[in-house]
Amino acid sequence: MNELEAIAKEVRGCTRCPLAKGRKNAVPGEGVRGGLMLVGEAPGRSEDEQGRPFVGPAGKKLDEALRKAGVERREVFITSVVKCRPPGNREPKPEEVAACRGYLERQVEAVGPKAIVLLGRVAYSAFTGKKGRMKRGLIGELGGAKLYATYHPAVALHGRPSWLKVIVEDIKVAAKS
Repeated sequence: MNELEAIAKEVRGCTRCPLAKGRKNAVPGEGVRGGLMLVGEAPGRSEDEQGRPFVGPAGKKLDEALRKAGVERREVFITSVVKCRPPGNREPKPEEVAACRGYLERQVEAVGPKAIVLLGRVAYSAFTGKKGRMKRGLIGELGGAKLYATYHPAVALHGRPSWLKVIVEDIKVAAKS
């Protein structure tokens, strides 16, 4: 068993926070090492049902953005800051983010990405510690990987469909890192 498989097994059995009680499936993440890593906020209903990241409506927008950016989903690693679905798709609480932090840090180390794309404000905050507005684009480095931030694909579903173009451009830039 490799390190990513070991982390996934631990995540599926995790009971570190109350989110474990309400889940159908934990969603550890999936993909390949060494390339682009995408980090979202938390699983939604579809992800909770299937145990896979970004398979619901926001996932379809992410797939579209990847395709338009010339990146295939099978070439990236996709995960979330929090590995279990918060009730009603609410934003994860700080203690829930903290409970999953070790898993995420280990995933970053095991994936060894060239670039990490933070999808939305929650992922941005989890990596930078900054609250409030997110800064887009290249925001720093982490363990040799360039760290980028862009909008969460859900914004293209909820009143800002034109922002998908911005996400596509941000992914293109990150993929060239």
